[in-house]
Amino acid sequence: MAEKRPFDVLNNSLNNTVVIGLKGGAEFRGTMAAYDVHMNIVLEKAEEIRDGETKRGIGTILLRGDSIIYISPS
Repeated sequence: MAEKRPFDVLNNSLNNTVVIGLKGGAEFRGTMAAYDVHMNIVLEKAEEIRDGETKRGIGTILLRGDSIIYISPS
């Protein structure tokens, strides 16, 4: 198996659904549309998640990289 770098994982997540956890406990699920070297991430069709349930739809959102704790495939 080839060694994976963080950007390889992010590249493989493009156009796929991911769950992103932020500092403060907020979670968002959506289609990862773009990212940059600072790990700022654009989600499309984003929705806020609380207690494992969708709380509200948001649409397109930009998440600042320094507030992201984790990114997980959904």
